[in-house]
Amino acid sequence: MAGLAALGLLAVGCSTGGMGPRDEGPAPSGPVARSPSTTAPTATASSVKKVDAVALLKSDPKVSKRAKADLRPCAADAYAIDTSYGSVTGNATAPDVVVNLMTCGDAVGIGTYVYRATNGTYENVFAKEEPAVYATIDRGDLVVTQQVYAKDDPVTYPSGEIVTTYRWSGSTFTEHDRVQNEYSRVVGGEEEAPPTSAPSED
Repeated sequence: MAGLAALGLLAVGCSTGGMGPRDEGPAPSGPVARSPSTTAPTATASSVKKVDAVALLKSDPKVSKRAKADLRPCAADAYAIDTSYGSVTGNATAPDVVVNLMTCGDAVGIGTYVYRATNGTYENVFAKEEPAVYATIDRGDLVVTQQVYAKDDPVTYPSGEIVTTYRWSGSTFTEHDRVQNEYSRVVGGEEEAPPTSAPSED
């Protein structure tokens, strides 16, 4: 009787979907639906007051005529502009705005700008207009990356990059650190490793 009772308990445990392994076929490949959160919503990027980056660049006298000439829609009203919001000048009243202007075809940076909110307007406190330049915010620092191209480099495979870190000094940005990276030409597929010659026979 004890043995029959144990078998009965085992059958009940399996039928209730316990912690044992189950084989129900392959897992679904579609996106997993998230259950609604029961916690209070926290502040997200959607709570940041967005700026019209296109209008900001067009009205900025520090943006060159050449950059403004390239400031045109790539398709319909879509511009090749990336905008980041964060703190790089220590402004406690409003986040700073980093704007990267790129080419339409290859998305190569042609200008990067930092705007600081001052008395309800945005002041240009940093501008760099050079080929293949792009800026990001990294833990309160402004990090500017510039791709370096040799004469015959395709756009997809630059020869290297220069990464410069800037910090706010109270009224302007000063260079804090600079790193230059050189890329392998073999990895980029532009050059092949030199062939190894067969050993000569004596």
